Amino acid sequence: MSDLNNFEKADDQVQKQNIQRKKIKNKVKRKKALVYSIVYLFLAFLVVVAVVPFWIVIINSTRDGMSISTQGMTLIPGKSLVENYKILVENVNIGRGFFNSLKIATLVTILSGYFSALTAYGFHMYNFKGKNFLFGIILIFMMVPSQLAFLGYVKWMTQLGLMDTHSALIIPSIASIGTVFFLRAYISAALSKEIIESARIDGAGELYIFHRIALPLMAPGVATMSIFTFIGSWNNYLSARVILSSKENETLPMVISSLKALKIWYLNQGAIYLGFAISIVPIVVVFIFASKYLIENISAGAVKG
Repeated sequence: MSDLNNFEKADDQVQKQNIQRKKIKNKVKRKKALVYSIVYLFLAFLVVVAVVPFWIVIINSTRDGMSISTQGMTLIPGKSLVENYKILVENVNIGRGFFNSLKIATLVTILSGYFSALTAYGFHMYNFKGKNFLFGIILIFMMVPSQLAFLGYVKWMTQLGLMDTHSALIIPSIASIGTVFFLRAYISAALSKEIIESARIDGAGELYIFHRIALPLMAPGVATMSIFTFIGSWNNYLSARVILSSKENETLPMVISSLKALKIWYLNQGAIYLGFAISIVPIVVVFIFASKYLIENISAGAVKG
């Protein structure tokens, strides 16, 4: 009889322990659910903050200037999209500005990404005199505001005879200090020197090793910096305004700015917003494709590891 009572007491204790464990698990689940809910709500708020300005630009591109001036902000599309487009093409050459900006931004992104990757690879793989000194200079120039070097940049372009040419906006952008700094840190973690040494033993040349081994491994880092390089070049207004003077060389930000400078700009606000909306499209496209490429490369690297 005593054994039966002891067994029942032990069973009751086990049940009580199980109930306590379930209560603890439920508390942990509720805490996790609360934390996740707060995080997701915060992320949803950030998405709204990021998307609403773009949505307002798109909506205002379909409204006429008078309604924008008098009625203020709205989330309902208007009926003046065609009229705004006619105003846009009648007053400025939006197609030429779009093509010029696309050409400059594409060349700047490709050349900056390639030569920055080549420079970062050289700093990582080779030991030469003055290596640390040169990299220290790169760090120093990263801290110098670009506005301080702007006058020297303009004088240099004048001496080279490159004023009012797209080359003046493309060539100096090849030397991207920030991209070199980022890719040097990235390649030190992504590329093992033993792989390069093995390729050298097999008789591969230096350029072959860089293009076939190093550059593919650096692709996620290059893609990341290419997004920012393209956006910066696409939105570049100050340098383009100072360097370029002829109408046929104007970039898209300059074209939109000239439309805003018209005397009846308040009537053309819808057309100005339409120009902004057109200028946003390439940035969104580049970000989508580069982000997809970046995620695919990271996932592939994780699977290989």
